[in-house]
Amino acid sequence: MFEELSNRFDAIFKKLRGRGKLTEENVSEAVRDVKRALLEADVNYRAVKKFSATVQEKALGSQVLQSITPGQQFVKLVHDELTALMGGSARPIKLHTNRLNVLVVAGLQGSGKTTACAKMALYFRKQGHRPMMVACDTYRAAAIDQLQTLGKSLGVPVYADKSAKPVDITRAAIKQAQAEDVSLLIIDTAGRLHVDEEMMAELKEICLISKPDEIFFVADAMTGQDAVNVAEQFYKEISFTGVILTKLDGDARGGAALSILDVTGVPVQFVGVGEKPDAFEVFHPERMVSRILGMGDIVSLVERAQETVDVENSRKLEKKIRKNSFTLQDFLDQLRQIKKMGPLSDLLAMIPGVGGYLKDAEVDNGALNKIEAIICSMSFLEREKPQLIDGSRKRRIATGSGTTVQDVNRLLKQFDSMKMMMKRMNKIAGKRGQAAAFRSLSPF
Repeated sequence: MFEELSNRFDAIFKKLRGRGKLTEENVSEAVRDVKRALLEADVNYRAVKKFSATVQEKALGSQVLQSITPGQQFVKLVHDELTALMGGSARPIKLHTNRLNVLVVAGLQGSGKTTACAKMALYFRKQGHRPMMVACDTYRAAAIDQLQTLGKSLGVPVYADKSAKPVDITRAAIKQAQAEDVSLLIIDTAGRLHVDEEMMAELKEICLISKPDEIFFVADAMTGQDAVNVAEQFYKEISFTGVILTKLDGDARGGAALSILDVTGVPVQFVGVGEKPDAFEVFHPERMVSRILGMGDIVSLVERAQETVDVENSRKLEKKIRKNSFTLQDFLDQLRQIKKMGPLSDLLAMIPGVGGYLKDAEVDNGALNKIEAIICSMSFLEREKPQLIDGSRKRRIATGSGTTVQDVNRLLKQFDSMKMMMKRMNKIAGKRGQAAAFRSLSPF
């Protein structure tokens, strides 16, 4: 979502690094460019004004001007202030272990509240909670059906009553949750305009009855500056405690949604980064800023890998690589694990130093699908012994996978090259191991 903003910052920093030293003149020029980039990204004007004033004041300090690497110092300064603008650090949700926890989800219609409820239920279930969702949106057509469908696909119970009012649904849902030993109740409220006094009064009554531990305001990242105004009005009415930013995988400028903290003082706590139920993450301001400034986000990459990688299978794979018995089936298993982690372009952008090289390159996210289709068209024997694949087999595999014989040849050639590289790495590792063993026996 922040690709355009990232490109603008990259250009500003490149120009600044080319200067021998920082002066008041080139600092002012850089701050002006940063200010313009943030405004074009839809960041709230008040937030930008305060941000640029702080950056300019600190950048003109002797510590930066006299630094050996003033350009890098300026980048760090922008990094720190942007992180502060976005909330400083992630604020974890603290749920009780000895009683029912209640979360209320509110926002405008179409902001993605219902989907956010399902994603949150899955997120907290992975942490050991027993969630139940409550369908209190009795106004939007098929809203209750949507939540029930999501709940069924995730195996999460949904309390719904199409004939009752939202306030009565809330009361009944709390009783049922207590009776069924549910540890987390997530209430999906109806989308409403901040000017709709009757519906806002209903929302306040739901909050009064349920006594929620957290009230989340769902903000659509695709919305412009009006997102800030809406958030301000909602905060005056219900004093929400956290923000869920949805559709972060879109191509919107997104700065308006990140201005909510400056206006309300309430941080973004979760972000939706895709359509799938597990595309839901805790918002880490520092990591997001690192991505925007092209510094990557290796911590999030490792966390995604830990969530998707099977440790036992990884150990078995390591043994196969050491014995040089890595097969196309093993290769397919690894591809599927990578696909679970998200789009290839997103993963590469998280690697420090790589994001900047990707901005002009076209990353083919469908390349993995093509490779998977080719391997799936092979028999088990062909996957284990690719040397058996002759011309007629290649034609059959290409037809079955909807690709060409050239695509099959390319994959087999790449696989052979990868196996040769693994063999060389094993030899190097073996020699180092022998040298280390010899050194351990040496008295010197």
